[in-house]
Amino acid sequence: MTDVARPAGSFFPSEVEQATRRRLAELYELSPIPPEDRLEHLELFMRPQRISEILSLDTIYRRILDVHGVVMEFGVRWGRHLSVFTALRTRYEPHNLHRRIIGFDTFTGFTKPVVADGNSERVYEGAMIVSEGYENYLVQVLAAHEQETPGAHIRRFSIIKGDAPETLTIYLEKHPETIVALAYFDMDLYLPTKECLDLLGPHLGKGSVIAFDQISHPDFPGESVALKESQWFGKCCLERLPYAPSPMFITI
Repeated sequence: MTDVARPAGSFFPSEVEQATRRRLAELYELSPIPPEDRLEHLELFMRPQRISEILSLDTIYRRILDVHGVVMEFGVRWGRHLSVFTALRTRYEPHNLHRRIIGFDTFTGFTKPVVADGNSERVYEGAMIVSEGYENYLVQVLAAHEQETPGAHIRRFSIIKGDAPETLTIYLEKHPETIVALAYFDMDLYLPTKECLDLLGPHLGKGSVIAFDQISHPDFPGESVALKESQWFGKCCLERLPYAPSPMFITI
């Protein structure tokens, strides 16, 4: 799916942006910083968009500090949001043993799109696939992060592989105690987003936050359609932070 002409006004990165990102990647690989020190200086290579995203996630996470329940992300891919949520939990509430972080993903890319998902070249079955077995690597990364937290012997995250509506149904049946403080949607597609929104309804309380990564994105209309068909649209204010185009979120 490369070397395709981009329409005017496309949300794709410009040629200059793509070249800049490639150059930063090259500079990272060529870094003279010793490997044992490189993790301490990742900010050197972070683009402004990534820093804005972290600030956005921080703001959203602070919205739920007084709200009981778990954090769920739907559409994990490489897991950067899960890593940030883990760090924010460590910063703000390291002793909250009930604040589990649960990620859902097929890890094999998009399920089959439907009409509501539009006709963007970016939307096709298998898009956003990750390396085979990546979920096992991600577990190791998140487990390492948890070692920086008090009570590190208690695992407070789960990575659940499979079609999210199916695996969420199974999870909620096995864990009837589940209350969701934050649900973060980044699956991009209509059907899994709608089905998971419907499943989560009874598990959200007053103050729970539902965040969306692709609302109003013309390449991924399915997420917006799913929200507009939900029980909350028109009843809760859809907020966006001033320093980033996404995520958008509602507070129950």
